[in-house]
Amino acid sequence: MASVLVPVLYVVIVFGGLFLFGRLYRKRLASKEFEPYFPRHHERDVYVSLLQRSDPPAPDYLLKAALVRRAIADVNRILRIREDKPALQNLLQKGSIGDDLWNSLLAAEKELEAEIMEVHAEANSFVEGWGQVIFQTASEMLANEKTRAVFEQIPQERARNESKFPKKQLGVTPKPISAVPSSGKPGSPAPAPAPLPATPETPATPSSAKSSPTSAKSTGSLAPPSSAGADSTFSSDGETSPRTPSKSSRKSKKRK
Repeated sequence: MASVLVPVLYVVIVFGGLFLFGRLYRKRLASKEFEPYFPRHHERDVYVSLLQRSDPPAPDYLLKAALVRRAIADVNRILRIREDKPALQNLLQKGSIGDDLWNSLLAAEKELEAEIMEVHAEANSFVEGWGQVIFQTASEMLANEKTRAVFEQIPQERARNESKFPKKQLGVTPKPISAVPSSGKPGSPAPAPAPLPATPETPATPSSAKSSPTSAKSTGSLAPPSSAGADSTFSSDGETSPRTPSKSSRKSKKRK
């Protein structure tokens, strides 16, 4: 009997001690004040102070503007939590950060959820259905402010670049790189290119030169040239003139 009670008593003592330790630890964490993840919500304080103003009461346009600025601050905090939460979770798993920072982030996330619900209700109190689009309007205004801030910093960046890189240095042109010869030695001068051989000019054939009729006929056919072509010659003016009889023809006339 005693052999059975000893292990049961041991299990009860161990699990009872763990339960008491966990309960006390949770109470201590609940009573402990964590350092706030975000600074004080200034836009919310401004809106609440304007809403509580009674003598004279704040106009509606001023309250709406203060509510929009409050929504813009909430959107900015939402974006920051979305960016920081995955990184902090990875660091917590690696043991690089403590539980205090992680618990502070979780507390800020819960507080931001309550803030969003409150802004939604306040917007619907002014105009019905405005709470559904107020955060979209706030996100567009936040993007516009970031773009405007970038454009406003352009003259400052330009002046800073001009101070670092003056105009004289900006106008310097780089020196041309000398050609490396085929030998591979950078110090030796590059050989001059060999001149191209001059091509002889062919004499132009005169356009006025004309071939003789005998050569034209001989090229066209194998028959001997006719007597008409033999008896006539071309003069210098280009006209045909009768050919003078040769000596053999004169001797034959004398014999007759």
